[in-house]
Amino acid sequence: MNNSRELKIVVIVVIILAIGLGLIVPYNSLVQLRNKVYEQKAQVENVLQARVEKIPDLVASVKSYTKHEEEVFTKVTEARSGLQSAIESGDVEKMANANEELTTALNNLNVVVEAYPELKASELYRGLNDEISGSVNRIAQERRQYNKIITEYNNKIQTFPAVMYAGMMGFTPEKYFEATDEAHKTNVVDFGD
Repeated sequence: MNNSRELKIVVIVVIILAIGLGLIVPYNSLVQLRNKVYEQKAQVENVLQARVEKIPDLVASVKSYTKHEEEVFTKVTEARSGLQSAIESGDVEKMANANEELTTALNNLNVVVEAYPELKASELYRGLNDEISGSVNRIAQERRQYNKIITEYNNKIQTFPAVMYAGMMGFTPEKYFEATDEAHKTNVVDFGD
């Protein structure tokens, strides 16, 4: 009779351990995937921040040639500040919107630069402009990678069996880094003709 009782206890312990391991392994997998999401989001923020930090140098190099274009400089400065605030907020949607606003402001700045051939020839301006232009490609690449990881994460927590327990464990879907409505509009440049 004693052996029967011990056998029941062993069976119960084995069942409890199996259930525990059945939850621990998927939980750890979800945590690792969620951390990859956070890591990639931080990388997008880093690339956006690098772009933000180059803007004052670009504006200063252009300002030295174009004293009367204050409105363009103001818009670039405001857009840069907006992107900085969005990065600090950590909100993906705000970052996407602010990045589009900065891109529009920089496009307007480039229109101004076209009127100053000596500025376009300046090594300082060309170097800064190339760095900022390159940052657009890096941002796009990091956004693609972020969205890829978001898809993997969201699929994992929204499919069986994880969908049964992911929400209870605090795993919620993440937002994609999407283009804004503004980005889908065609930019029209007015050359004053």
